[in-house]
Amino acid sequence: MPLFRLIALLSMLATLSAGEPLRIATFRADVTPPIGSPLCCDGGVKPAREIVDPLSARGIILFVSPKPVVMVAVDWTGIASEGWDEWRAELAKAAGTDADHVTVNTLHQHDAPEYDPAADRLLEGVGLGGTLYNRAFARTALERTAAAVRAAARNPVTVSHLGLGKAKVEKVASSRRVLGEDGKVKYARMSSCRIPEAREAPEGVVDPYVRMVSFWQGTRPLAVITYYATHPQSYYGQGGVSADFVGMARGFREQALPGVAHIHFNGAGGNVAAGKYNDGSREMRPVLARRLADGMKAAFDSTVRTPIQAGDAGWRVVPVLLPPTKSLEDQQQLRRLMADEHQAQRLRLRTAHDLNWVRRYEAKHRIPLFLLTLGPAAVLYMPGELFVEYQLAAQQMRPGRFVAMAAYGDYGPGYVGTRISYTQGGYETGPVSRTDPGVEDVLMGGMRRLLEAGR
Repeated sequence: MPLFRLIALLSMLATLSAGEPLRIATFRADVTPPIGSPLCCDGGVKPAREIVDPLSARGIILFVSPKPVVMVAVDWTGIASEGWDEWRAELAKAAGTDADHVTVNTLHQHDAPEYDPAADRLLEGVGLGGTLYNRAFARTALERTAAAVRAAARNPVTVSHLGLGKAKVEKVASSRRVLGEDGKVKYARMSSCRIPEAREAPEGVVDPYVRMVSFWQGTRPLAVITYYATHPQSYYGQGGVSADFVGMARGFREQALPGVAHIHFNGAGGNVAAGKYNDGSREMRPVLARRLADGMKAAFDSTVRTPIQAGDAGWRVVPVLLPPTKSLEDQQQLRRLMADEHQAQRLRLRTAHDLNWVRRYEAKHRIPLFLLTLGPAAVLYMPGELFVEYQLAAQQMRPGRFVAMAAYGDYGPGYVGTRISYTQGGYETGPVSRTDPGVEDVLMGGMRRLLEAGR
């Protein structure tokens, strides 16, 4: 075929695609672990003793060219490394797309499971196999989610309008790292705090806004997606399976908008939690939930709708190699520590994650960063327990535009701080960190490439 005819044909196909309506499908699966299953608890595990409220994997399929895009939010602590790749591959198969068009992000509740099959295999060799998570249930949860995706893909609905809104959330998020006059972390103000001086300290660096993307048929909302950056814990560690206050807030909004799917993503909340406003009492869970739900309602009420077609949606991928911290260089030492029966089990389990992470780096395993564009909106999907500064930086890269972020994708890297944070001390960038200070350059560069290409 002559070149000019080929160009004309491609132009015609692009024009036809741009005029096609946008179609979506939403799905939801139960991923509540059975009683007795291990739950995350500060780097260790705690068995499930009761089901306070169920956990779900819920998401949306966007039928766009050239391949469908799947985004799913899971009420688990984390899905890491090989496990994250496994989830994306299975859901891609169910939706008729490929893994580079699927993102799986967790909400990071702590009374919930985490999944890292490669770390589990390492622990098998030292007699701790099956202690990280319930193996049979983990497989069942993925199969349920894939089945839900498969069923949803057969029944898409047409969207006429995109909605965008945002609103401030009052008295929920606060910085976990309270700095002293020397620039070092003075207080670790975690998910709950009862230290008067720490609670009286300023809120610190947070993103106070919940951002909302919604899809409509005329004046009828079909689906709502929200993004808000904070650790989602009110109280935890007692064996009561729960989606915590973020799940409760999501539930409040579903009651207010019956029949409208609500998918919530956790933003870059690695160094953000409710500690300034939460004393850890049971009574505070519904209080925090109501505050977040009020912000979600205000974002919905402020929504501006604009027409949208399939050609207005885009998906971009930039793979990055995240550098591990120098403290993980000695793999033999990590193996000895993992095998040492005199060490606390929680340390041995964490070391399995560490060893798996550094091995994947040596194999040059890159983690994809994703960007969803919807008309004027840009949404980044990122790995790890990202510090909120990354979210704020992304917004500055496209000032005056709608920019949202979901973190807690591949959970393998754990906490991901900024360069300066590694000089400030504190829990997140101390012994539990798996990334080197150079990670900031890698991620900022990846975000810039995505956002500049998405203009």
